[in-house]
Amino acid sequence: MALGRAGSLVFVSGGPRLAGINLRDGGEPFVYDCTRSESQEESSADMGNNGIVAFTFSPSGSYVAVTADNKQLLLFRTRPWECLSVRSALRRSTSLTITGAEDQILLADKSGDVYSFSISEPHSPGQLRLGHLSMLLAVTVSPDSRYVITADRDEKIRVSLLEQPYIIQAFCLGHREFVSELSIPLNHPHLLVSGSGDGTVRLWEYENGKQLHCLELSDLQPCETPKTRCAVIRLVHCRGADFFAVLCDSFSAVYIVELDVKSGRLIYRHTLPMKQRVWDMAFDDSGGLWVLTGDMAVLYQLQEGAWQEIPDHPDHIRIKDVICANWPVFQGSTTGISYNNLYKMSVDNMSEYQLKKQQRIDQRQKKRKPEALELGGDSKRLLMEKAVL
Repeated sequence: MALGRAGSLVFVSGGPRLAGINLRDGGEPFVYDCTRSESQEESSADMGNNGIVAFTFSPSGSYVAVTADNKQLLLFRTRPWECLSVRSALRRSTSLTITGAEDQILLADKSGDVYSFSISEPHSPGQLRLGHLSMLLAVTVSPDSRYVITADRDEKIRVSLLEQPYIIQAFCLGHREFVSELSIPLNHPHLLVSGSGDGTVRLWEYENGKQLHCLELSDLQPCETPKTRCAVIRLVHCRGADFFAVLCDSFSAVYIVELDVKSGRLIYRHTLPMKQRVWDMAFDDSGGLWVLTGDMAVLYQLQEGAWQEIPDHPDHIRIKDVICANWPVFQGSTTGISYNNLYKMSVDNMSEYQLKKQQRIDQRQKKRKPEALELGGDSKRLLMEKAVL
């Protein structure tokens, strides 16, 4: 399941179905089934493969781009909610972003390529813009639309010129595992925050590839808890403040991290423990954090220096009603990427090699002993023959 906010607009998805809500107009939610764009035969055959993989709001919230498991790219207008186009990508996508001018959708796929799709011409095919030698996991664009930033499975973050993507401005190197999340805070457009399978969140000056700070999330676990491998699977920024919410695949909690621009550091502030699995999260324009957990969207707000749950917020009921109405489809749906499969296998075959080597040495020594005994007997006979002569 997925959750997104842009002003009064809310996006919720699960399985092949998505819902768009305008919390201020009081009208019925817009519900769209991704299988309706296929033939009935294909729809019934691929029903389990049409889950929403990634989505993104445009900077103004006027558009939402969605990509599904069946390689479809869907473009929606949000005021009012309407499906503008359904296009096909060559390969299954992993991440989406929309440029600041809201004229292009950039789609990153599993083969390592980035394609651009026009918004003004919503039915035109995608154009190849750049490529990596490894699977791409995240893509974002600088607020001035000058740079496109891509992250891959091989621990690399590449900064390229958007209009001339063959020109690489910088690499941000330092992660020890795949880079899964990228976020540029709009109020600090020269900075980049990244999350990775190595369990770290890092702060960069991306134009020159300089790392400013690295926050180890494993250090935030209780001392009595065994240290486990974790991957950052969601990293969202609060537009009106310098807060980030971080979600990992191994921890049943959401971490609140604050960006201290003066010191160039990411500072841990708070942990929001969760009783159920967290599907997704998003900040609203007032600085509240909405967490999609189970069949509910829970609101947390900063009050008196601590993040507290707000159970009686009026928007809570509206979002809950939409989720409950579509729960038969949403329930059990899986979206996104299996992060466990992204870790690289490390094989230690030295012990096996040493064992086989010793076995070969032992076999050679066993063969040499009978040969030595036979050779010894022949030598004695030769000596006796010489003595007789």
